[in-house]
Amino acid sequence: IQLVCFAALIVRFLTKRFIGEYASNFESIYNKHLCLDGKQLTLEIYDPCSQPQRGKFSLTSELHWADGFVIVYDISDRSSFAFAKALIYRIREPQTSHCKRTVESAVLLVGNKQDLCHVREVGWEEGQKLALDNRCQFCELSAAEQSLEVEMMFIRIIKDILTNCKLKEKRRPSGSKSVAKLINNVFGKRRKSV
Repeated sequence: IQLVCFAALIVRFLTKRFIGEYASNFESIYNKHLCLDGKQLTLEIYDPCSQPQRGKFSLTSELHWADGFVIVYDISDRSSFAFAKALIYRIREPQTSHCKRTVESAVLLVGNKQDLCHVREVGWEEGQKLALDNRCQFCELSAAEQSLEVEMMFIRIIKDILTNCKLKEKRRPSGSKSVAKLINNVFGKRRKSV
């Protein structure tokens, strides 16, 4: 399972530790093996960097790579919410012909730093509305204080991704049927022209 996620939530999920000033200008891919509902899974989590250059970050390659996205904003920073909104719009925009998906990507919008609600700039209702309007899951939490909630958030998006994978499998014709259809089309047309 490939997942795109930003910020200290990844470190909290992987190590159960909180790093107060997590800032990186480097992209990273983290791997985690986990067992969920009796299935062994390998999770690859891509952090494009915690300080993205807002004008340059477009998600183009990530749209092809990722099975899901965790979009994080700081509830005490309105500009981070605007950036999260732009990312969600980019993920949900009509897919171009080179990036068609049979099933929409799983997206979870996360309002982080719930422990700073006394300096809140983005209301819970705003986050909830953005998520509903764009077919996303939504939660608010504090990476600093809620290790269990961070873990449950990741489990939630992983389950959404697994559900999407099952839907994708149902919509994809079986390999033997596809090959048979291709052979019939090729040879059927030849027979008609002879």
